Amino acid sequence: MNENRSEPDVVTQAVIGCDAAARATRAAVAKARELGVKINVAVCDSGGNLAAFLRMPGAFNQSIDIAIDKAHTAAGFGFSTGDWTKVFDGNEGMKLGFPVRPRLVVFGGGLPIRIDDQLVGGIGVSGASEAQDEACARAGLAAIGAQDNN
Repeated sequence: MNENRSEPDVVTQAVIGCDAAARATRAAVAKARELGVKINVAVCDSGGNLAAFLRMPGAFNQSIDIAIDKAHTAAGFGFSTGDWTKVFDGNEGMKLGFPVRPRLVVFGGGLPIRIDDQLVGGIGVSGASEAQDEACARAGLAAIGAQDNN
């Protein structure tokens, strides 16, 4: 520890493991099959790095990046991508400025992943309706025992 600083020079960050990330994507796809929809699903770790990705045959190609960006957004901010409308409420500057930021998604389908009260990543689903995307993402959380505080 540097004596002139109040924090350590190195900080450990909890991240989702690759096996859990893979289980979450498979569970989201299983839920999509149950709902009769085709999705892309991504899991990012808490640093925003892609940890797992699955694409169902026939899912929209454009939804690949959207799913990844939903996971990235949820991991980076620690709340559901669908909650951005609450954040913008009454703030025109944020309402106009935030949605144009690269990789930031401001509609549903991205959820943070918390295990043992630690933010370890985010899951993003794209290809169906917002409600169906979120249902698939929640199935991914349930498969790995992650808290669903949304």
